[in-house]
Amino acid sequence: MKTIFQIIVISLFSLSTIAQNSLLEKSNDHYTKQEYEEAIAGYQEVLNGNQESAEVYYNLGNAYYKSGQVTQAIISYERAKLLAPNDEDIQFNLELANQHVVDAIDPLPQVFFLRWWHNIANKYSADGWAKISVISFILVLSLAGLFFFTRTIAVKRLSFWFGILIVAISIFSFNFAARQKKRMTSHNFAIITQPSVTVKSSPSESGTELFLIHEGLKVEIKDSLGGWREIRIADGNQGWLPENSIEKI
Repeated sequence: MKTIFQIIVISLFSLSTIAQNSLLEKSNDHYTKQEYEEAIAGYQEVLNGNQESAEVYYNLGNAYYKSGQVTQAIISYERAKLLAPNDEDIQFNLELANQHVVDAIDPLPQVFFLRWWHNIANKYSADGWAKISVISFILVLSLAGLFFFTRTIAVKRLSFWFGILIVAISIFSFNFAARQKKRMTSHNFAIITQPSVTVKSSPSESGTELFLIHEGLKVEIKDSLGGWREIRIADGNQGWLPENSIEKI
């Protein structure tokens, strides 16, 4: 019975995968034929079937952009970038879409070391860094075996120092993987979805008006209270706005 059940589960999974791939191909076909609304519906159905990937979000962003829905395109590109942070095509199209955003915010200058550190972390996705960490750990075990079982002094020294280096790489890659995973799951960033929003000093309509921001702008979510979210923009200014004025990335 157990074997039969496993066969049924595998068969159902295979059929689901085939159906999702067929839907993705149909969506791509709609996009090629400039049937952007149909393509959007198809890509969203693929995503609703737990088939998230940078490719699907990227294609969805392209369909939104071609149909004139720039804000939704930005959201899709940002989600694609979370899964493939170093993809040049995603970054290019995101920058192209961001040219339509009214607000031109100058970000706060970042210390060189932190900027360099973040650039390294964004070289790979969470899965990419996790693979590097696992491979590094296996290499460490191999070098440890070489160190303990060889009788040659030169080989012992070489395996020891290489082992130290690989341990460091494994630790850093593990931390980078955890960092990228947190970015994907925490949803601490959002895009403004209303034409314009007045940011308040407190989570209330009676709060003092601080500044005005517009549709398509990326913001960082710092806190929440009821139906309000405290946000910070790239130049460091922050305040409160209604939850329904943003969509989390």
